[in-house]
Amino acid sequence: MTIFSVWAPKAESVAVRVDGREIPMKRCDVEGSGQNADIEVCDGRGWWHAEAEDAGPGTDYAFVLDGGKPLPDPRSPWQPQGVHGHSRLIDPTAFAWTDERWRGGPLAPAIIYELHIGTFTREGTFESAISRLDHLLDLGITHVELMPVNEFPGDRGWGYDGVDLYAPHHAYGGPEGLWRLVDACHTRGLAVILDVVYNHLGPDGNYLSQFGPYFTSHYTTLWGDAVNFDGPGSDEVRRFFIDNALMWLRDYHIDALRLDAIHAIVDTSAVHFLEELAGEVKALSIDLGRPLALIAEDNRNDPRPARSPEAGGYGLDAQWSDDFHHALHTLLTGEEKGYYSDYGSWADLAKALERIFVYQGHRYSRNRDRRFGRPTTGLPGYRFVGCIQNHDQIGNRAQGDRLGNLVSTGLLKIAAALLLTGPQLPLLFQGEEWAASSPFLYFTDHQDRDLAQAVRDGRRKEFAGFGWDPEQIPDPQAAETFNRSKLDWAEREREPHATLLQWYRQLIRLRRSNLALLDGELDRVRVTYASRESWLILARRHIRVICNLADAVQQIHVGASRPPRILLSSDDRATCNGHSACLPPESVLILEVPF
Repeated sequence: MTIFSVWAPKAESVAVRVDGREIPMKRCDVEGSGQNADIEVCDGRGWWHAEAEDAGPGTDYAFVLDGGKPLPDPRSPWQPQGVHGHSRLIDPTAFAWTDERWRGGPLAPAIIYELHIGTFTREGTFESAISRLDHLLDLGITHVELMPVNEFPGDRGWGYDGVDLYAPHHAYGGPEGLWRLVDACHTRGLAVILDVVYNHLGPDGNYLSQFGPYFTSHYTTLWGDAVNFDGPGSDEVRRFFIDNALMWLRDYHIDALRLDAIHAIVDTSAVHFLEELAGEVKALSIDLGRPLALIAEDNRNDPRPARSPEAGGYGLDAQWSDDFHHALHTLLTGEEKGYYSDYGSWADLAKALERIFVYQGHRYSRNRDRRFGRPTTGLPGYRFVGCIQNHDQIGNRAQGDRLGNLVSTGLLKIAAALLLTGPQLPLLFQGEEWAASSPFLYFTDHQDRDLAQAVRDGRRKEFAGFGWDPEQIPDPQAAETFNRSKLDWAEREREPHATLLQWYRQLIRLRRSNLALLDGELDRVRVTYASRESWLILARRHIRVICNLADAVQQIHVGASRPPRILLSSDDRATCNGHSACLPPESVLILEVPF
């Protein structure tokens, strides 16, 4: 027997359609809302329930509100026919896990690898991704971060316009495929981070507003009405998203969640939604006996989400910071359009390495036409995630071009060295480690023609601010755009890809084996530079990372009292006698300086 439950407070009647027949549902509040919950109290809060004797895992069903058309379950665990099809029951306890000894670990020493299931392999499935996990293990990765995998429209997309938040995407392999992938990661010692989107839902297949007040017109986002986290009916809305987070962590053994764009979550409640979420995740962590983490994306340069509630924060474990990427990218490429107009100096890069945020509340931003940010005082570097490439910074370019398409191999090696010896948690984007030649473009598969055209028009308008020709932007709806974004794994064996891959392996091995690069203490990070000569030195305790970004040989003062030991060099011609280092053009030398 299965108990079907759904929250639909405004409906006059609700039925569940199972195997072609409709079963009337009774209006009741359900303790522990969701499928198979115990029915205890009927107090009129808007929960409906019905029992079906012959329904179980594999049964397809849908809800009918006030005699309308059948709709997918807002908490659907599986949508095998896509966002407009019926939901399907699963047994979340049926999978034979082999990770019983897995206990995970802290974020502080993490090396994160972001990937998109659809383009990570030629097949684009959870199952096929398993075949590439040994590459990540050999590289030295500790955490695999999956871009959103919940159900979104069509067969291809980034996943940020998802609508069925509880259902792993059908084209990737559904629940069974995700279970198998996570289990395979854990058996190899790899933790799994899942990207989730709680600030908005996509328009195609989004039926939540027909069930209840999931959205509010009091606030808006770039994507339409905001989620109702603080208005009438918001208790159940908050519960919907918190239960979703707990499901991924509990039923799919996910180790951490990356929360997309929390700056678009508006909540004026005394206890912010994110603080409530963090509290429940910590309680689940204790119950499961393994570490669980929450990582936020926030474009406000506000460190409070990573502070404890006692210190006025939300209690999240870490957050993304774009400033290191922006500061380094502008120096390497000379680009100055859009948000890059706020960066470009050597001082910006030095500040991003020493204090994480370049903008800390006192400096005017030309792009935003205002000041923004807040100091990171008191927080270690490992509470922040930095990168030189990620899905946004590549995919939101007109041609989806990677950094390897824009700068030399020498400069790529310098960028990688600064990322992997810097104080932040380093994040790599799929293929970055070998300078993959394939772009990562923006692609969709909307079946609604008007929506598809709106997406095309929106992308052209967005890119105008960067000075890119709108007519040169690949069609997001074209299958070719998606296929071009798939990695070419064979090129790892060719030059210059093989050399760069070896460089990444060496850097990651150095970071993971050297405590000076893991402590995250920002007070121990010092950067000196000469903008005219184009060199920079990053110092972390007894480690010196000496970078020559110029196109000529340079003698750079080191100032060691005794001859230092060379740990890594991007160019075998580099030398150091203790007082100064001689670096070839566009090269980096990493030294251990005697105390």
